[in-house]
Amino acid sequence: MLNIALFGPPGAGKGTQSEYLIKKYNLFYLSTGDLLRKEIAEKTPLGLEAQSIISAGGLVSDEIIVQIIENTITDHPEANGFLFDGFPRTYVQAYILEGLMLKLNTSLTCLISIDLPEEVCVQRLLNRGKTSGRSDDNETVIRNRLREYTEKTLPVLQFYKEKGVCFEVNGLADIAQVTQQIDTIVTAEVAKQPLNILLFGYPGSGRDSQGKALSERFGLEFISTNEMLETEIRNETPIGKKIVHLYENGLLVSDDIVVQLIERRISDAKNAKGFIFKGFPRTLVQSYILDGLLRKRGTTISMAFELEVPVLDLINRLDERSKTEHSMAYDTSTARIVKRLKEHESKTLPVIARYAQRHGVTKVNGLGTFEEIFERLSSEIENGIKNLR
Repeated sequence: MLNIALFGPPGAGKGTQSEYLIKKYNLFYLSTGDLLRKEIAEKTPLGLEAQSIISAGGLVSDEIIVQIIENTITDHPEANGFLFDGFPRTYVQAYILEGLMLKLNTSLTCLISIDLPEEVCVQRLLNRGKTSGRSDDNETVIRNRLREYTEKTLPVLQFYKEKGVCFEVNGLADIAQVTQQIDTIVTAEVAKQPLNILLFGYPGSGRDSQGKALSERFGLEFISTNEMLETEIRNETPIGKKIVHLYENGLLVSDDIVVQLIERRISDAKNAKGFIFKGFPRTLVQSYILDGLLRKRGTTISMAFELEVPVLDLINRLDERSKTEHSMAYDTSTARIVKRLKEHESKTLPVIARYAQRHGVTKVNGLGTFEEIFERLSSEIENGIKNLR
């Protein structure tokens, strides 16, 4: 999860830079100013209380801010990350944000501070006041706000400097240059984030062999439900015996079995740079479970791919596989193969649709030699990494 706090005095241009970050990194925008104005416009009790404080050029109390921020965060559990604009403004709020991030099993990725001299801020806000119609855009209020910022907000910088996640940019540069400075910072932080890839495709599409090769190329951990399940079968564990029964009937292994194996595998890979998931999630329920497991580690899905292979080719591949040591239980007859393909269609295609809506799923031609398919996938991953960074 990518969580960014954009910091700077009034008039520093945080709104403009926020638009760029939201669009590029698909973040949920969380602006205390916007949220407060919404409360004020709706004349809620919080809004009325905030109005009197803002009109005098003061900062709204932590009690008001906390309620609005927490409600907004908890109302959007599906978010891939948050962009905080105007929060935290005080040392106390910095601790509050730490608590809110802990609630999400994540942390603040970085705080970016746009530095700008006071007189430049004043002039920018006075110019804005000529067209904005905002009552707080007059010199007396502006200087009060800047004084509040200096006295109460700047100490927050030290809080995050001690954590090593505070970065400063020159706000005197033109907009494009400020954006470039910010982009360089975020790119470096994103590079530290785990790379989590979903590899979809019908049984027989080549996910296993491609996933293993890709994990080696990109230094990721390969997680295959089949491998874990086969280990249970080979060791003749109680779980393994249940799995054999399900396989023989062409059914998917139940979530309670798969999830505990996946969670154990993720937990064991403490220093992993990321994961390639093959065979999981297979159902909508499992997709929500995986999102939760990754969120617990403060991360999320980075990209997803689907290997496309015509049905007749799939059947031929699975039939050929049934004659090798890699044969699966459902490979033993055409009827079972067809049943397994239908199972994928009814249960896994909705999962692909869900990720396509949230993250985008890139379709990759699964026909050709192993090397040709591998290069297609590798190229798509490399392009995806560039887009993320």
